[in-house]
Formats: sequence, C-alpha cells, structure tokens
Amino acid sequence: MENKGKSTQFLSLLLLMLMAVGNVHARSPNSQQPNIVLVMADDMGYTDIGCYGSEIQTPRLDKLASAGVRFTQFYNTSRCCPTRAALLTGLYSHQAGIGLMTGDRGFDAYRGDLNTRCVTLAEAVKTAGYRTYMSGKWHVTKHVRPQGPNHNWPLQRGFDRFYGTIIGAGSFWDPATLCRDNQFITPVNDKQYKSENYYYTDAISDNAVMYIDDHYQTHPAEPLFLYVSYTSAHWPMHAFEADIKKYEGLYDDGYDPIREQRFAKAKKLGVIQPQWKLSPAASDWEKFAHKQWDIRCMEVYAAMVDRMDQGIGHIVDELKANDALDNTIFIYLQDNGGCAEYYGRADNSDKRDKFDFKPFGPNDLQTKIWPPMQTRDGRWVRTGPETMPGEEDTFVAYGLGWANTSNTPFRGYKHDGYEGGISTPFIVHWPVGMSRKQRGSIVRDPAHLIDLMPTCVEVAGATYPTKFHDDQVIQPMEGISLLPALQGNTLARGAVLGFEHHGNLALRDGRYKIVSAYRNGEPTTWELYDMLQDRTELNDLSEKMPEKKQELIDKWQAWADRVGVQSWPLMK
Repeated sequence: MENKGKSTQFLSLLLLMLMAVGNVHARSPNSQQPNIVLVMADDMGYTDIGCYGSEIQTPRLDKLASAGVRFTQFYNTSRCCPTRAALLTGLYSHQAGIGLMTGDRGFDAYRGDLNTRCVTLAEAVKTAGYRTYMSGKWHVTKHVRPQGPNHNWPLQRGFDRFYGTIIGAGSFWDPATLCRDNQFITPVNDKQYKSENYYYTDAISDNAVMYIDDHYQTHPAEPLFLYVSYTSAHWPMHAFEADIKKYEGLYDDGYDPIREQRFAKAKKLGVIQPQWKLSPAASDWEKFAHKQWDIRCMEVYAAMVDRMDQGIGHIVDELKANDALDNTIFIYLQDNGGCAEYYGRADNSDKRDKFDFKPFGPNDLQTKIWPPMQTRDGRWVRTGPETMPGEEDTFVAYGLGWANTSNTPFRGYKHDGYEGGISTPFIVHWPVGMSRKQRGSIVRDPAHLIDLMPTCVEVAGATYPTKFHDDQVIQPMEGISLLPALQGNTLARGAVLGFEHHGNLALRDGRYKIVSAYRNGEPTTWELYDMLQDRTELNDLSEKMPEKKQELIDKWQAWADRVGVQSWPLMK
C-alpha cells in the first residue's frame, strides 16, 4: 500500500512537471498572458547590429539577444510596404493586397491597400483581451491625405492608440503625414508630446514608452500588444551631432576593411557559417571621388542605428519598471536589407532658384518626403556630394558601397531576391516562455514574416477569425508558430517560402533556393543555390542540377499562381 501511494504521488508529480514544461505557451486568456512587443527597423542590413557582426554600438539589442534567441535565416519581402503587410496579416503581401507598394496597379494583389480578406495582428489579439498600441511607420495604405479616407489607418485596423506616420519616409526633423490617432499633427502643435529638439526616432521611442506607462496606469490587468515601427535607418541620413561624433574616423578607410571585420565577427558569433565565402565588393573605394562625403554618410548612418538602440533601451526600461519584461515576448526585426537607392546622391543646387520657400506655421503640414522640399523654418533642403548629411536641411542616402557593407556577407540589396535583400536579423526575448538552455542561443531554421501571426495568436490565446469586417471571409494564416524554436525544437515547415517583388523572384525549399533578378526586357533567368554550403550565393548549381532547378521553378509558379503574383512589368 505504501509503495502504491508513492507511485501515485510520483505519477501525479510527473504529470504536473510535463504539463509545466511541455506547453508554457498554451494558456487561456488570464493574467499570465504575455505582453507582445514587436520592434521593426527600416532599411538595415544583416550585420548592422552588434550581435550580428557590426561595429555600430547596439548594447541594448545585444543584451536582449544574449538572453534570448537569434535567428540566422529569417526572411522578409525585400521592401518596406510588402514587409509590413506580411508582418501585420500573417499572409504573403500579395494576399493582403500589397504585392508592390502603395499605388494601385490594377490587380487585386497589387492594390496598394490592405484588403478586407485579412486581419491585422492587432485585430487578432484583441479577441484575447489585449490592448493594442502602435508608434511609428504604418505604410500599408494608399490613402495618406488629411481629407481622404482612413479606413486602413491603424485605429481602423485594430489599434487602440497610434502615433506615427502614415507614409513611409521623409525628414526625421519634420516627418510628413505625422498623426496622433486619426488626426494629422506637426512636431510643433502636438499637445501630447513636446520636444525641444524633435527627432522622429526619439518621438517613436518616447511615445511607445508613454503608451506602456499609460497602459499600466489605466489597464494594468490587461495584456498589451505594442508595435514599434522605426524609420531608422531609412534615407535621408539625419542624426544628432553628438551621436555622429562617436563614429568619427571609424570609416575613414572605406568599405572593404569594415566588410572584412564584420565577416570575421559574424563568423565568431556564429550567425554565419565558416564554409560561406564573402560576396564580392560592389564598389571600389580607391576610385570613389567623394570619400569624405561617403565617410560622413556612414558615420551618420551608424548614429541613426545607435539612436534607435538607445530608444529600444528606454522601452525595455519602461517594461522593467512595471515588472513586465520577463513575461513580454519582445521581438526585433528589420523590413529588408541595406538600401542602395540613389535618393539625394545627385546635386540639386541648380534647382534652388526655382523655389521661394517661406517658413511653416505651427499648423502647416510637411507634405514632401524628398526634395525639392524645405525645412520648417523655410530653408532649401540640399542634396549631392557637396552636402554633408545629418542636419535638417540635408537629404542624402548612404549609397551602394555602404549598402553592400550593411549586407555583409551577402550579395544583393533592398528590392532583390538574393539574401542581402530578403534576410535580416530576428531576435526573440521572452524569459518566461523559453527554455533556459535556449537563452543566448542561435536558431538556424528558416523563418518568415508570415510566422508572426500564428506565433502571436498562440502566445495570446487568441482566436484567428474565419470571418471579419462585416462577415467577410478571411484567408487562413500562411505561416507556422515559432514557439518550438524557443524550446530548442526544430521548426516543422511543410510549405515552401515564396518571394516576388518588382519582378525579382525567389523560392526557398529546404536547403535549396532559386532566385531571379529582374532585368528589363530580358527573359527570366533562374539561378540555383545550396543554402547549407553557399548561402552567399556565389556558386550557381543550375547546370549541375537542372532537375532540381526545374522542380523549384514549378513550385514557385504554383505558389505565385496561388497568391496572385503577376508577370513584370505589370500591365492591365
């Protein structure tokens, strides 16, 4: 009888242990629901933060990574609007209506506006009692005018509160389409947020902190969902001089030494594999004519990333102050790889005499996101190699050479289907919800933006709707939950991952990937790569493995037909 009693006790204890260990995330809606904080950076490459190989100072992100997990094969859509659509909806961007950008190109997959056959993360987690907040860049609607429709603005797509910009880019000192909730504002007339030295990155961070503080004062018993969408380090290169000075002299020797340093550090950190080779340099520093200008560009870029990291630290500190960090699933990601776009790289001084700018009043909205444009005090905004970036009256992008550096060790850039365009850092920090042995670890399984919806639905205990928006049928989620990776388990992905943007095509299927770069007027040419041995995509296996290439082409076409991809250029 005594042995039988002990056996019963043992079995009961074992059952309780298994229940506790097996599914920390399988919770019903109650006080144990975790907060969810998603932080997204803009136009940054694979090795632009310290814990992925950078020389840029990002101690707050590095600390989150050291106590969380880093994914080495996380995929985006290679461009800002589609990435945000996929992140918010758990669908491929084409299924959400934003296969390209926010203009209507005549096809359902390319309307440039979130459709009603999808729900946002905010709408989904509200089914589990979450309060929802957003601070930063929206960029998933074509309706960006004060007098226009706002049915696809944040408050109309599930968020309780919003501070940020509806459009996707612009001055960090005076951002266009700046809103609080549904009301257009300026940095001057905003009654809820005053700053002596307004800077959009700081404003995004500060408003996120305000939302957390307000939440715990007014709704302490409810979990929060917070989406923080920075514009750092998207052009133009704007930063505070004190932050820029931290990086003076660091980039004086040009692109190659920084690429080599990052390559070595990333291998040491384990975020790239030793068998991969460094992709070729895109620019010859010795032949570049404006070295001091380009040095300054990268100094400012580094300062922008640094400032964002400082703001992320403030958000983390506010969660700590409310004893909420440990049970917050805190996720950091980026929307695409480093940006080689040419905006602001050509001189515009010859156009200055055509404009007669006057200072804005406090209620005058900034309407421009690139030159010709003015500062709030009426100054002409300068571009080109005679313009040292950073100040409000400058507008410069950091260019091809530094974009190539940002994407070390990969080839390709924003827009592309190569790894430099579609693969960026992904950090998850959640002490309560992850195995202790996984803290500080690396996850090498491929993951994608479409996985955020099933992950958040699971941790929230939410119900993903089959119908929404006045009984509209909602498309099923495309991705898989990432929670097994937090317990040290393999991600069981059955489906391929497809990509299309601006005619640039790719498909990932296990260890193999096909990719095609769009070349105007030329037939589509597919390349085949082994992602295990050659993730920097230097050894095309097309001729050696033609059957494998055709197999993946067929899979890509089936995926493209299913999600609504159209041939490029789009014509209707």
